[in-house]
Amino acid sequence: MKRKSDRENILEIEPDGPVDCIADFTYNFYWQQKGEELEPEDQIPGTGHTYKDIVEHLKNGGTLRILGDAGHRTCSSMGVDLKFFGGAGKAIDVGDVIIEGDVDTRMGISMLKGGIYVKGKVKEPIGNLIEVESDKKGYKKFRSITDIVTNGLQGEKLIGATFTGNRLIIDDRRIRDTIGARLDVEAQIIHKGNVDLSTGILMKRGIVRVDGNAGRNTGALLSGGTVIIDGNADDFTAIDMKSGTIIINGDGGKFLGAQRKGGTILAKSGKPVPPTSESKLTEEDKQTLIRFGFNPHSFKKFS
Repeated sequence: MKRKSDRENILEIEPDGPVDCIADFTYNFYWQQKGEELEPEDQIPGTGHTYKDIVEHLKNGGTLRILGDAGHRTCSSMGVDLKFFGGAGKAIDVGDVIIEGDVDTRMGISMLKGGIYVKGKVKEPIGNLIEVESDKKGYKKFRSITDIVTNGLQGEKLIGATFTGNRLIIDDRRIRDTIGARLDVEAQIIHKGNVDLSTGILMKRGIVRVDGNAGRNTGALLSGGTVIIDGNADDFTAIDMKSGTIIINGDGGKFLGAQRKGGTILAKSGKPVPPTSESKLTEEDKQTLIRFGFNPHSFKKFS
């Protein structure tokens, strides 16, 4: 149902309640659930459009307006040309999403491009997002953290954060997932306060530092760069890690380094599983810790 002119390219939908996974470019992690929970061709309840219709509309630069509340994982991986669906795994330009109501948790996890406008409340944790001053009265606006450190603010002003040179410092005390997802530039992202899932997922370059504790899957699929948690991390740290460095100034959790293929984990404690095991720090490891402001004493190496 298009209620605006084709020239404006706005698609308006009014779902039957707060539906999960609208504008989710992963289709609820399709490679894991394989259609048992959601198929791209399924119709969004209460609308005449499929989940794929929405993603394709955004890929074509169109704007989506949701007339009501949105559910979990709205705009997941928005702006990513996912390899699973035949893409290059890179960022692609997309349109914006406007939500006229509230949004449930994990909005914008691993998001790379586009903007999200929300009229109502946003439930935490949110995803790889930072709020900027909105150009739409009555709406909060969010952009991808990775997009900002990669491509700049483009004239926008941050709320609860500062960006100087290549360093973004976030101090709004929001709980986030997937901070720095797919980061591939030599930038620094510093997050003041605790975070939740998958910090630094799929990073290739740069530094993500959390001044607090982190949830599960820290450094998942890390392919370069450095993830630093100045506290404890929950289970499955470094799962499927390929390369890079993870520093945990505390406990790395259980199942540390599960299915790890490369890279180094430096932590004060943790319970590794094969192929990851504990070993002594090398001189290079010690210098790495000193460079990031840590005393190597009491740190262990897991590789």
